[in-house]
Order: sequence, then structure tokens, then C-alpha cells
Amino acid sequence: MSVLAIFGLLLLILPIAGLFSRVDWAEFPAAITSPDALEALWLSLRTATAATVVCLVLGVPLALLIARSGPRLAGVLRALTTLPLVLPPLVGGIALLYLLGRNGLIGGSLAVGLGIRIPFTTSAVVIAQSFVALPFLVITLEATLRATGARFETVAATLGASRWTVFWRITLPLAMPGLVAGTVLCFARALGEFGATALFAGNAAGVTRTMPLAIYTAFNGAGVTQESAIALSVLLVVVAIVILLFMRSWRADAPR
Repeated sequence: MSVLAIFGLLLLILPIAGLFSRVDWAEFPAAITSPDALEALWLSLRTATAATVVCLVLGVPLALLIARSGPRLAGVLRALTTLPLVLPPLVGGIALLYLLGRNGLIGGSLAVGLGIRIPFTTSAVVIAQSFVALPFLVITLEATLRATGARFETVAATLGASRWTVFWRITLPLAMPGLVAGTVLCFARALGEFGATALFAGNAAGVTRTMPLAIYTAFNGAGVTQESAIALSVLLVVVAIVILLFMRSWRADAPR
């Protein structure tokens, strides 16, 4: 078993080691600070932050609804919420396109009635990132809410506290470790999103070309140089490591 475990660990570590081995560390600072690389980095940070805000606004109520529902309803809602996790990202992009595209279920009405065009814009990037990242927030927070239970909320309500008071003073503080962990995972997933963004938002420099798309474009002979693509890949790995370390530190310091 130990041998198999070691091979499993190597399967996870060696590809990252191979990536780091290709980095020209002397050129690394220049590669990640080139105009195209900085443009992609800044766009990724802005859209991932916006997507995280969207997920917080929509995901916290959804997680609370699932956690406080009965077993059958909670099971259905949880399955629907986790669907984007098991769908191929490209399928998610196609689904968004047929929902909000010019000939889509809603997009046609938006384009004709209000003159709003969503696909292939920066807003489309945020929507695609929100679609794939929302389950990470909801499932993490829902597990925490279910573990803390509703007994303190019930006591507060019987003492005359309003729903908002119960939420802000009881529910949210108790669920804070799960909320922080879910938010961090949500941001990390949004930052690394590629497939749905490529189909639904396109790959326009400065508009929809996030870091993953800039990396893909470079390795297909356009956009940033291959050195910048490798540097951006390493930068994404470092960001992911920092996020995981932050989550571990938060969970270690969280009250139990």
C-alpha cells in the first residue's frame, strides 16, 4: 500500500516539478511583468474577485437553504448545486452560450428588448467563473452550517431576535470557518477557470483573455511568449499553494 501511495503522490508532484524545471529564473521577473502578462493577470484578478462577490451574494443563501432543508429536498438541491463540478467545463460554456447568447433562451430577449449583449465580454468571464466556482462555496459552507446545527438559532428566535439578527449574530459567526474556506476555494477556482470562459467569453486580449487563456494562447503561437506562459503557469501554482496554506492556517486557528 505504501508503494502505491508513493506512486500516487509522485503522480501529483512530478508534473509540477517538470513545470518548475522549465522556468528560466533569470527571465522570470521580466516574463511575468511583460505588458501582455500583466494585462492577463490584472483581468484575472478583477474577474475572479467579481465572481467571488457574486458567489457570496448567491451562495450563502443557497447554502443556508440546503442546510436547513429536509433530507430529500436537501439531496435534490445539493445534486443540482454540484452539477457544474462534474460537467466538463466546455459543456458549461456551451450551456451558458445557449442561455445567454444572441439566440439563447434568455439572451435573445436581452439583445432585442434591452440591447444587452453578454457573450464575448468581460461580464461573460465573470458569469462563467461564477458558474464553475459557486459549488465550491455552497458545498463547503453547507457542510459547516449543517454541522453547527440550528439549536442556537432556535433559541435566539424564541427570545425575540429577528431573522436578520439571528443570521448576523448567530448563524454567520458560527459558520465563519466554512465561509472563509469556501470563499478562498471559490476565488481559486474562478482564477483558474478556462473551458467555460473560452467558449462563452472568447479570447480577446484585454477583454476576456485571462491568465489560463493567455497560457493556452502562448502555447499555440500567439499572444504572450512561451516564457511568459510558463511563468504565468508557475505564478498560478504559487497562488494555489498560498491559498491552500491560508486555508490550513485559518482552520488551525479557527475556534472549535
